[in-house]
Amino acid sequence: MTATATAIKLTNIAANAAADKIAENIVALDVSELMPLTDIFLLASGRNERQVASIADEIQDKMLEAGHKTLRREGKELGRWILLDFGDVVCHVMHEEDRMYYSLERLWKDSPVIKLDIPTT
Repeated sequence: MTATATAIKLTNIAANAAADKIAENIVALDVSELMPLTDIFLLASGRNERQVASIADEIQDKMLEAGHKTLRREGKELGRWILLDFGDVVCHVMHEEDRMYYSLERLWKDSPVIKLDIPTT
């Protein structure tokens, strides 16, 4: 089983929103084989708490514009790791230090990386 076309489309909307706020190291992992509740994890990093919050807000706004409401949002208070759950897509917006510490890519290393359609600068 692989991520659905709808989930990939949503992931690209979220990834482009993150890129608009200068998020770094944007990676999408297809976790559909290992995780029955969602298809894709989108990971993005910010350099400080304010940027992490800004990236998460932009993702949430762009997804809402596309007709997809946030089911759950956690971590806004501290701005170190904000999780946005859209059902098929879960976005992890993390402070770069926390991203290195928790190393989600390593934990989900068996998951295929999804190619994202985001502009390069």
